[in-house]
Amino acid sequence: MSDSIEYKVFVKIKKAKRGTLFFSDNFSAFGNAETIRRTLNRLVEAGEIDRVALGIFVRPQIDKIIGRITPKIEDIADAIARRDKAKIVPTGAYALNRLGLSTQVPMKIVYLTDGSARNIKIGNYTISFIRTSPKNVAAIGKISRLVIQALKSIGKENVSQKELIQIQHILMKERVSYLEHDLRIAPAWIKEIIRYWINFYLLLILFLLKSSLIRLQTDFLLVSNIPNLRCEHVQ
Repeated sequence: MSDSIEYKVFVKIKKAKRGTLFFSDNFSAFGNAETIRRTLNRLVEAGEIDRVALGIFVRPQIDKIIGRITPKIEDIADAIARRDKAKIVPTGAYALNRLGLSTQVPMKIVYLTDGSARNIKIGNYTISFIRTSPKNVAAIGKISRLVIQALKSIGKENVSQKELIQIQHILMKERVSYLEHDLRIAPAWIKEIIRYWINFYLLLILFLLKSSLIRLQTDFLLVSNIPNLRCEHVQ
């Protein structure tokens, strides 16, 4: 029976593309928790999978030069969120790092969540999920939600002109519809920063449309002023 369970677990893992993360409970349909635990341990020893954290495994990607590739922190956090059907958003120093506003990668990586609070040890790092109100994880833009949390971390009185310019350039990569949504849930002083970018973007669109219209009108006038040429039949 245990061999049959091990085979089923092995086949499920082999069918997944490399880099796929698994949780112990992904295999609960194949047997009891203890049997699954022993099976996964054997697959780790055989090199088929790597243990990322307690109860979390990966079918590792293999690079010809550096060998086995460790999953990114954000991929692990996103996988946990999908499993728990929870919303998460990076905050603090990690949000600053993700945006490129800081080169420092914190040893404790904090996510706000509407799911369960927990700490997960990943090598030398710790992912800390802190439970918060649904409003704090309601932003839908991947970039704008990072910007909101990064600015909260910096603080209204501490944000520099250089950081504001960097943030406005970063917001250029976000969809305007997402910005408009996330604007409504941001603190007042952050709303001003996001609204400035939205207004700038709309003015830019109007300018480009106006420029295109002027070019079309100019081309039309040039074409309409070309004299009619009659082709005469030469005998």
